[in-house]
Amino acid sequence: MLKFVTVGRDMPEKRAPELRNKDFDEIYAEYAAAKAEEQSARCSQCGVPYCQSHCPLHNNIPDWLRLTATHRLEEAYAVSQSTNTFPEICGRICPQDRLCEGNCVIEQSGHGTVTIGAVEKYITDTAWEKGWVKPVTPSVERDQSVGIIGAGPGGLAAADMLRRAGIQVTVYDRYDRAGGLLTYGIPGFKLEKDVVMRRIDQLEQSGVEFVMNCNVGDDISFDAIRGKHDAVLIATGVYKTRDLGGPGSGAEGIVRAIDYLTASNRASNFGDDVPEFTSGELNAKGKKVVVIGGGDTAMDCVRTAVRQGAESVKCLYRRDRANMPGSQREVANAEEEGVEFVWLSAPVGFAGDAVTGVMVQKMRLGAPDASGRQSPEVIEGSDYVEDADLVIKALGFEPEDLPKLWDTDGLEVTRWGTVRAEFGSGKTSLDGVYAVGDIVRGASLVVWAIRDGRDSAAAILDYLDGGAAKAVAAE
Repeated sequence: MLKFVTVGRDMPEKRAPELRNKDFDEIYAEYAAAKAEEQSARCSQCGVPYCQSHCPLHNNIPDWLRLTATHRLEEAYAVSQSTNTFPEICGRICPQDRLCEGNCVIEQSGHGTVTIGAVEKYITDTAWEKGWVKPVTPSVERDQSVGIIGAGPGGLAAADMLRRAGIQVTVYDRYDRAGGLLTYGIPGFKLEKDVVMRRIDQLEQSGVEFVMNCNVGDDISFDAIRGKHDAVLIATGVYKTRDLGGPGSGAEGIVRAIDYLTASNRASNFGDDVPEFTSGELNAKGKKVVVIGGGDTAMDCVRTAVRQGAESVKCLYRRDRANMPGSQREVANAEEEGVEFVWLSAPVGFAGDAVTGVMVQKMRLGAPDASGRQSPEVIEGSDYVEDADLVIKALGFEPEDLPKLWDTDGLEVTRWGTVRAEFGSGKTSLDGVYAVGDIVRGASLVVWAIRDGRDSAAAILDYLDGGAAKAVAAE
């Protein structure tokens, strides 16, 4: 170990922009065994591992790096899997530059961070290849059941943990495939879909039942799910798009990011027949595309538009590069692929009945707001029109009104509309009902949803064990 002094940081090879921007395959190659061991050996094994403390799952990163460096890969996988339900997914899509790698001690000393995400991906991909990843086989089957509403990362992580304890698990989801945003929100060039589908298959082989194309509130009531199961976990995520007003905001050609990405994933990654994609409504081919927003969803949209053959792709963001919320690595990848970023620009309206342009005001950064970020201020007289045939709104997501949608009383929500849940356990105001992920936090990271799902599964097990003890005492 401690080779960071003599061995430089070396990421897996990245396909050239002119090649990768024509398909939806992942852009990074896999490490070879020798390279993974070499890069793992750069870890300083520091006494206070900031990489671990800044990981929402508190993964034992130094331990599995050391095991990888010393040719003990199966043990490395066991350590990685012990704290993370989906390490091969986190290795691909986590913003490591903001989390583990961004807080690496040797990075702070100027030697270049350890390539934690790439090694994590390598470990688990190798585990799948070698057959080390197996369906869950609980030592004892229990007759208690839990209903999980939402088949995204939070719900799936909880399902995995509950099945390991022998609980009978049923997952309800509105879509035709499980995975949530992992399946239909994140493009294949960041997360190829067979990676997600093999995890779904593993869970099915483990005994998790999936009820797909099921809209709670329409196809089955929330009360019916509560009556059918001993506990319920709400893991719906947030899908309501923040809207954008101004003149012409209802024009044809202005679409939501989630609709655009879902259509692309269905058509490009699964080969589904998507009429809105075929007609061009949700297809950027040959168009001047403007994406509004600065988060990871906006990066997904601009990079998807490039691959669909857009004439030009621009991203409008009201702050500058240093203040945007999206991953800087994703911004760099987008720029390499031909995306133009228009910083300090805010839309105020749209031209054309079928959109022909975005009315833009130039901004400057003023005093910091309550969060410490500098607030954008309008530069008077700086308005102009940005040509566009397709405008994609990537302004973030808000929670749906679940109490109204599900016609249920007593489910408390916050002033932001998220479900009010106890920190750490996910316990809600309703007995035996828990909530995790974005429906509690607001739009957040996949890794946080996984953490919430695992924590809430532990709390549900405590609840079920307590309920059994009370029943015995009553007899």
